[in-house]
Amino acid sequence: MSFRIDVIANRGRSPQTLLRESWREGKHVRHKTVANFTKLPPHIVDGFRAVLKGGAVFTSIEDAVSIRRSLAHGHVAAILGLARKLGLPRILDRKNTRHGKLALAAIVARIITPASKLATARHLSPLTAASSLGTVLGLGEVTGNEMLAMLDWLDGRKRHIEGSLARRQLAGSAMVLYDVSSSFVEGRCCPLADRGHNRDGKKGKQQITYGLLCSVSGCPVAVDVFPGNTGDPSTVGGQVAKLQKRFRIERIAFVGDRGMLTSARIREDIRPAGLDWISALKTVEARKLLVSPDPRKKVEPPLRPDELVDDQVAEITSPKFPGERLLVCLNPRLRKDRARKREELLAATEGALAGIAASAKRRKPGPKNRERIHAAVGEEANRWKVRKHFEFEIRDDGMSWKRNQEKIDAESRLDGIYIIRTSLPRTEIGAEHAVESYKALSRVERAFRILKADRLQVRPIYLYSERRVRAHVFLCMLAYYLEWHMRRALAPLLFEDDDPEGARAKRDTPVQKAKPSDSAKRKAASKTTPEGLPVQSMTDLLSHLGSLTLNDVNLPGQPDSRFMVTSKPTELQAEAFALLKLPPDPRVYNRLPV
Repeated sequence: MSFRIDVIANRGRSPQTLLRESWREGKHVRHKTVANFTKLPPHIVDGFRAVLKGGAVFTSIEDAVSIRRSLAHGHVAAILGLARKLGLPRILDRKNTRHGKLALAAIVARIITPASKLATARHLSPLTAASSLGTVLGLGEVTGNEMLAMLDWLDGRKRHIEGSLARRQLAGSAMVLYDVSSSFVEGRCCPLADRGHNRDGKKGKQQITYGLLCSVSGCPVAVDVFPGNTGDPSTVGGQVAKLQKRFRIERIAFVGDRGMLTSARIREDIRPAGLDWISALKTVEARKLLVSPDPRKKVEPPLRPDELVDDQVAEITSPKFPGERLLVCLNPRLRKDRARKREELLAATEGALAGIAASAKRRKPGPKNRERIHAAVGEEANRWKVRKHFEFEIRDDGMSWKRNQEKIDAESRLDGIYIIRTSLPRTEIGAEHAVESYKALSRVERAFRILKADRLQVRPIYLYSERRVRAHVFLCMLAYYLEWHMRRALAPLLFEDDDPEGARAKRDTPVQKAKPSDSAKRKAASKTTPEGLPVQSMTDLLSHLGSLTLNDVNLPGQPDSRFMVTSKPTELQAEAFALLKLPPDPRVYNRLPV
């Protein structure tokens, strides 16, 4: 015996909706009308149909399902989906071990919420989960010691992972970017921690130094960690050996800044390896080149500063730099800025000197007064590095000074001028392209900003083991590798220029200041995309993606009916998934492990 609702055609009249009982008698099926639902609204009839199929009736929508727990999920789905598209899980670990899963989870967590390894373990564990990351990867309970052991494992995989990234990012490339930075370390137990050139503004802190190797587009490929007192130039040799021996790249141009890729490093590391280079001359070298060092010999420089044209590139050669092309650039905006800054520093120094003179005048004249003046001048006169532009007369009863205008004028002649040096022939790279390639180092500097201060927070470093410190920095680099690809894909939704060709067309020469494209200007002015969606920062967009939740649901009174379902994506979330070429459909995640 069974019940069903049938719609019966009624000749000449509207159809009849009947609740009918059916049963079998021998070979025949009998029907009996139990109720007539013709006059009931369609949604009530559909409710009866659902009940007859095994559904349940609830007095309110709140009683329909029970949500046991909701976890932030959209950012996890987006980042993990992109990681899988890039093949990162396989690069990390082909055997799919727990260490590999923990490493992938730590990389994704570093993008979502940078935290210590212990805090990350808590964010992944079921009872204290901050997102669906641990659930999606099926990690279960995660401890802090497991995260530290994962760092040891990751350090052992570093050479293989960097080699895989190099094959993907440097294949067919003609250039590689390299720069160095540092980050402070907490405590005094790390063997790598030492005092050195401080870039973080943290006085009294020891630090580590690390060098980042990137493709010409700014995608990170490898990172090496050095003791905190390591000078930038001394790290170049290791990078050259890595490119040739580990990555097996024979023909490539090494791009580095003037403070690191010095003449000594070119002579001792780059040239013997057979690599090409793009760098710049230091100010002292540029002055010797463009200003005759010995007027008595009447040696004319290859180019005088007054012969340069604003925003243009002049190509010269010099016997002092054999086999190199020298590209002299004049930036008029930089010239004005340096003149303004010099005048401010000179005025500040004169203010300090006036204070010293006034104090000396109030004291009793004599040798002791002269000694005090000498000590004060030695401390204050060069605070802003412009003492060379002053001449002093120190007496027992006071002091006087005046500006050395000849030296000021000599220095100002080189304001706004910088010289790019390269070994690449003109047939391989034009002068303007070489200048643009050197200025591409700003992409590595941006990577350092994101790693250190903006989002990924490589510092402060609380780890003590040398191996784990290296692995921590490497893990942060892998997180930036993912974020770099994510920023490129999501650029239309971010406050970033999604039309680099349009931006490049805004400049006549690469010496000019970079300008945003028309689309970037429109986004900045309207704060919306052409489709009307709000433009956001990377942090805000990830936060909004996180509001797409993964919900642990079951039916009331049916504890065995537990299942996972995601919320419906908003228009902005759907567009983000579309740009990443990932499915936002919640059904994709319905069978995730609980």
